[in-house]
Amino acid sequence: MSQLTPNPPKARTALSIDAILHARPQLPVATSRGRGWAGVTLDVHRSYSNVAESYAPLDHHMVHLCTSGASRLTQIRGGLVDTRTIRAGHTLIMPAGYSSSWEGDAAPSARLRIPTSLIAEAAEQLGEAAPVRVEVVNVFDTFDPTVGRLAQAFVAELDLAPHPCQRLIVDALSSALAAHLLRRYNVFRPVERQRTRGLGRAEVARLTDYIEDNLHRPIGLAELAAIVGVSRFHFCRVFKQTMGITAFAFLEACRIRRARQLMVETALSLADIALLAGFADQSHFTRRFAFHAGITPGAFAREYGPPRSRVRSS
Repeated sequence: MSQLTPNPPKARTALSIDAILHARPQLPVATSRGRGWAGVTLDVHRSYSNVAESYAPLDHHMVHLCTSGASRLTQIRGGLVDTRTIRAGHTLIMPAGYSSSWEGDAAPSARLRIPTSLIAEAAEQLGEAAPVRVEVVNVFDTFDPTVGRLAQAFVAELDLAPHPCQRLIVDALSSALAAHLLRRYNVFRPVERQRTRGLGRAEVARLTDYIEDNLHRPIGLAELAAIVGVSRFHFCRVFKQTMGITAFAFLEACRIRRARQLMVETALSLADIALLAGFADQSHFTRRFAFHAGITPGAFAREYGPPRSRVRSS
């Protein structure tokens, strides 16, 4: 693994996550852009031959996973030239601030673009008396199974239809990738902060009220964290410390409880109830309700609720 402490040039305007899409001659064959994902942006690329490209520095970090095949590629970054065969399962990491040149062939890849703010949020939660310094190292090639598994999880989510749970899943994957980069590829070693207090009773009440008022739509970790004034990294830890379950599990329990209430107190169709409780569709609702309640929504409604229409109302 080749590494270099960043010493990025300052002359050229940095390319943003949006700008790089139009700066490159090849468009991805699939992308998370337009899906409303927070955190990491995923672009999936096919193989390319005879690449000869140069780019201004990025304003974000880029993690590139070779998803299949192999190709001979020359990378130029930070005053270093590296030529090697990049094979399936291998990763390269280009930190923010580097100019880059690429020559040769590129195998199929998943390219994860990580805002520097995401890494900074993770570092903030590790600092004790002072913020942790962050410099992501330049890596021309490494085999990192953790990056591979996380990248494949992002790709799997991209293959699925959007649904309310996906936002929480992507938030969690983004947080995990940022934490992993901070743990393994930061030049500076952080000092872990002492155990922090959990959420107070008033904070739990504010979170619960907010969730109950917004169950009809997707709810992300970042907006829940903002309610109690912490980063989403810190929020995930203190929420589970306080409640004994993850925020994702708590949110789904609230959706199931709302659905039970609507089935008992109204004659709404099950399709309408699924949407009002924040599930993507009736099929998703049926699977999750049966998992939690041990009975299908239809059977529960017949036993405990009033007669209802089988047709979704307008």
